[in-house]
Amino acid sequence: MRIREIKIGKVSIPLKKPFKTALRQVNSAEDIIIKVIADTDEIGYGNAPPTAVITGDSQDSVIAAIRDTIGPKLIGMDVDNIETIMTTIDTAMLHNNSAKAAVDIAVYDLFGKLHNIPLYKLFGGYCNRLTTDLTISVNAPDEMVRDSLEAVKDGFTELKLKVGTDVVLDIQRVKAIRQAVGNDVKLRLDANQGWKPKEAVRTIRRFEDMGLTIELIEQPVKAYDFEGLKYVTDHVETAIMADESAFGPYEVFQLLAMRACDLINIKLMKAGGLHNAIKIANLAETMGVECMMGCMLESKVGITAAASLSAGKRIVTKSDLDAAVLLAADPVIGGVSFVKNELLIPDAPGLGITAIEGWQEIK
Repeated sequence: MRIREIKIGKVSIPLKKPFKTALRQVNSAEDIIIKVIADTDEIGYGNAPPTAVITGDSQDSVIAAIRDTIGPKLIGMDVDNIETIMTTIDTAMLHNNSAKAAVDIAVYDLFGKLHNIPLYKLFGGYCNRLTTDLTISVNAPDEMVRDSLEAVKDGFTELKLKVGTDVVLDIQRVKAIRQAVGNDVKLRLDANQGWKPKEAVRTIRRFEDMGLTIELIEQPVKAYDFEGLKYVTDHVETAIMADESAFGPYEVFQLLAMRACDLINIKLMKAGGLHNAIKIANLAETMGVECMMGCMLESKVGITAAASLSAGKRIVTKSDLDAAVLLAADPVIGGVSFVKNELLIPDAPGLGITAIEGWQEIK
């Protein structure tokens, strides 16, 4: 099986509610979905949601990177030679990780179809179902309480609260939500780089003193501030997770060597795809550091890829794979299915995806 052509397209999917963080607000998912087509006519699907404020990738840059630079280098390559293909993707150009991730995912999908194996089994086969949290966008405390109660009613037992816009309000938000949902619901906080190191320590200690039992705090400080992240980790009891700091294998190696965090959030769009995400998981496992599998605003293509790796690896103990739940429609035929807060991984080859409704090709 050899790669014959790569087609680039997009889907536009409205969100059920605006997605708000300390970095951005999004009202619809504008996702690039590619088709890597083999000489057997088999199709591998890949996905990239442009997230300029985090990865630096725009829709236009993703399209250009795949169409003009990465894609042409892969035409004619044997899908069985996955190591060479992944090296070619990695070295085709600097950065552009979301574009690389889309192609990487599609090639792995083809590889799984070629060998008639689901990707979660290819990656280790540890389990075939996952529990995900649900993200609560940063808003006024009363609105976040309403959203949290609605999520719990829908069966979610783990909530990820977006904070980081205002420390005083952040404390009010978390306190109100904890009082509303009770102590049986796990609360995770994501500051999206919104605090300074000492400010983060003061705020997190306040949460601790108030007995709010926060499971973890994600990326409290700027992505580049590894020393600041370590300062926070060393001065609080609550587990600290690196997200934007933990971009790819090299950054994760640095974080682990510094003992700058307690947990690593793996995201395919940061890492450049599954190949590098596997490296991150292996580095973390070597150091005994557990991982979360996270996501941007991927369609179910990207979520299925991330869930497949998460289900395959024992070191990935937490999942933040709720993007498809946040979407008002699902154009993806096949892939993971959702039952309340659980993702069920298909046993079909590759990603188990057969078609994308409403896919519009970009020439």
